[in-house]
Amino acid sequence: MSKSISLSLVLAASLGLAACSGAAENNTAATNNAAVENASNAAENAMNAAENATNAAGNATNAANAMNASNAM
Repeated sequence: MSKSISLSLVLAASLGLAACSGAAENNTAATNNAAVENASNAAENAMNAAENATNAAGNATNAANAMNASNAM
């Protein structure tokens, strides 16, 4: 759920910045598409980082549990 919220916020922020530019007549579809693609890539990178952090936390938990199990013997 937090991944979809992150993606929504990044996309909304990037589109808001693109919409507030002072030279609206100079904006082209290609520029807008590039901004959306960049925002999408940034959101995907953020989601991957969050997933990696979750995996690292799980690995740390597993390591701690293994140490506790070996100490109990």
